[in-house]
Amino acid sequence: METPVRLQLRDTSAVAVSKKLVELRRTGGIVTQGRVLTLIVCAGDARGLEAAISAATDASREHPCRVIVIGRGKLDGPSRLDAEIRVGGEAGASEVLILALHGELGDHQESVVVPFLLPDTPVVAWWPNQAPAVPADDPVGRLAVRRITDATNADDPRADIMHRLDGYRPGDTDLAWARITYWRALLVTALDQPPHNPVTSVTVSGLSTEVALELLAGWLASRLDCTVQRTVGDLRVELRTATQTIVLGRPQDGRVATLQRTAKPDSLITLARRDSAECLTEELRRLDPDEIYEAALSALPKVEYV
Repeated sequence: METPVRLQLRDTSAVAVSKKLVELRRTGGIVTQGRVLTLIVCAGDARGLEAAISAATDASREHPCRVIVIGRGKLDGPSRLDAEIRVGGEAGASEVLILALHGELGDHQESVVVPFLLPDTPVVAWWPNQAPAVPADDPVGRLAVRRITDATNADDPRADIMHRLDGYRPGDTDLAWARITYWRALLVTALDQPPHNPVTSVTVSGLSTEVALELLAGWLASRLDCTVQRTVGDLRVELRTATQTIVLGRPQDGRVATLQRTAKPDSLITLARRDSAECLTEELRRLDPDEIYEAALSALPKVEYV
C-alpha cells in the first residue's frame, strides 16, 4: 500500500506541480503504472467538493486512475493556481490533484488540465453539480471520451434532465441513469415471467425531485408501446397487462423493495438507494456510447405527467 501523502502547493504553476509529482514518484510515494484512465472532476464551487472527491477515490478502487479535481477559486484578483496532491490512504487506488483556479485562470481550465493527463489512457469528465448545457462542447468535455453529469444535484433537477437530449452527444451519460440500473433489471425479469402479455399501461410514482424516475419513465416509454404516466407519490412502478398487474415498490428511505404480481406471492428484494460512488464506478466500466440512455432521453416527451 502506498504511503499516505497530502501535499499543498500555494500560488504555484503546472510545471511546479508536475515536478513534485515526479519527485514523489521517484521517492516511491506514488506510481502511475496500472492507471487505466484520467478522471477530471469539474467541481465548480466548493459545494459538495469533498463528497465528489470521496466518490471518485472510491471508484478508483475498481478503476485505478489519476483524479484531477478542478475548482473555481476567487473570481476577482490576480490569476493564481493553488494545488493539493493526495496519494495513498484515503486517495484509494488513485492519485488526486485538486486544482483551485483563481481569477482569469478559471476561464482556461482545459489549459491547466492538459499537462496532467496520463499519456495513452482515456479521459473521463464528471460534473458532480451543475453541468454545461452541452458537455461535449465544454472545453474540458472536448478532452474526454466519456462525459458524466448528475442532474440530481443540478439547480433545477427535472428541467436539467428534460433538456439533456438537446445537448446530448455520443459518450454522454448521467449518474441518475445508473441509479435505476437494478430497477430496470428487476422490471425486465418480472416481464420475462409468463404469461407474456403486452403491457397496456405504466405508472411511475415517486418524489418530484427524483430525476432518476424521469429516466425510468423515459426508458419504459422507449421500450413499451403503451401509455406511461409519471405521478408524485409513493416510490413504485406499476405495469398493467390484460391479465395481471406487476408492482415494484420501496419505502423512500428503505433498503428492501416488494415485487407484487397478480395471483403470485410477494417477493422481497434488497434494493437500497445507490450512492454516487457506486454509480460512478458503474459508469466507468464502459467508455462507449450508451444508446439505451439516449433512447430514454428521446422518449421523455412521450411520458404523461399527472
